[in-house]
This record gives sequence, structure tokens and C-alpha cells, in this order.
Amino acid sequence: MNLGESSGMENLNEEEEYNWREVILPSLIPVVPEPELERESGERRRGRDILIAIDHGPKSKHAFDWALVHLCRLADTIHLVHAVSSVKNEVVHEATQALMETLAVEAVQVAMVKTVARTVEGDVGKAICKEAERVKPAAVVMGTRGRGIIKSVLKGSVSEYCFHNCKSAPVIIVPDIAGEESVISLERR
Repeated sequence: MNLGESSGMENLNEEEEYNWREVILPSLIPVVPEPELERESGERRRGRDILIAIDHGPKSKHAFDWALVHLCRLADTIHLVHAVSSVKNEVVHEATQALMETLAVEAVQVAMVKTVARTVEGDVGKAICKEAERVKPAAVVMGTRGRGIIKSVLKGSVSEYCFHNCKSAPVIIVPDIAGEESVISLERR
């Protein structure tokens, strides 16, 4: 574990432990200054917390891009969360850290928002809901695998679980697009 990195265990519900590990983003990422919002008040001045569930897949990246373009505004903070089976697995942690660093740089370049990143341990749906309970975000954004309704009903889906069980924030499930192009590249044309 690097200096400055933290991990821990929290007890959000009486029955379960909650393991997590902060992902320390490098100082190379530009720090977003506090915006000059003299006329704004309340939530717009402080900014909102937006939780984005990510993994290493293209559907997750599409949801991230969608959130930057359609949801984030100046002074917001995005909380990237990646659920894994073990926060102690260094290979997974390093791969996740590299992904989150890339996404944090993109967040600053595209939407001028601050990024916080965390890896959480456990069943993906439950871990995302627990993290949402901790952060109390304005919204939870996630992608979908694009499975048909029959497969989703038979096997279940993480987005469906979060939609029904995440009580602390509205859940936005970003549907997949037909092609491989990102929302950001579509917006730039």
C-alpha cells in the first residue's frame, strides 16, 4: 500500500462489514479551483456529489461519458466506485487505479469537475448501494450490460438490483448505444 493510501472497514448496517480502499489519484491531475459563483447559492454553489459505478468495460465508460456530458456541472464532485471481490488484490487495485486516473483526467478536461475514487469489496450491487449510502450523492449513474429482459430476470442484473435497493439517491441507468462511439465524441462533431 502506498503512502497516503487508505483503506478500512466500516459498519454501515449492523449485520455486515464494509471493506474499502481509497484510490489515490496523482498530483499530475489538475486541481479544479473553487468556481467563482457569486450569484449562485445553495447546492449550485457547493456542487453536488455524483456517484458513478465503473468497471473496465465499454458500457461503464459510456455511462461515465454520459454523466460528464449530461449531468455534471461546475463545482460538482464525481465519486468513482469500482466493486471487486477483494480490495487486497494488488493486480486488480493497480489496474483499477490506472483506469480511475485516466477517467479523472478526462473529467477535468471535459467537465471541470473534481474526482474522488474508491474501490469497494463485495457483491457489486450491494457494494454500490452501500457506497451510495455513505456518500449520499445527488445521483448514482451506472451502465447496463444490455442483456435482454429474459436473461436479466433469470440471472438478475446489478443495475436492476441498485434501482430497487439504493434508497439514498436516484439511480440513473444509462442504456448502451448502438455503435462503439462515446457520447463525448458524438458531442464534439
